[in-house]
Amino acid sequence: MLDRVSECPIEGAMVLLSGRWRALILYYLSKGPMRFNALRRANAGISQQMLTRELRALEDAGVISRTAFPEVPPRVEYALTEAGERLMPVIDALGDWWSQTQARQAEAA
Repeated sequence: MLDRVSECPIEGAMVLLSGRWRALILYYLSKGPMRFNALRRANAGISQQMLTRELRALEDAGVISRTAFPEVPPRVEYALTEAGERLMPVIDALGDWWSQTQARQAEAA
């Protein structure tokens, strides 16, 4: 996924977080490991196909892990990796920035 990115670190980070769902998926996984259907319920509006695609991209980027348990029925959990945990302060800062911006705009209105 990131092999097509230039050497600009900002561009690489933006490609990793691009799209509507990736930062949200990471946010929910920051609360603890989750199964596919729990992630789908948490991200209301995401299709099964899109969630699968985004989880694979995040796994390929090394920010989440996928663990399949040898059980019947099969159980798979997704969790943040160490790299994903290091990314969370950035995502939290984006959320804080947005909240502050919205509050300032509401005050100005």
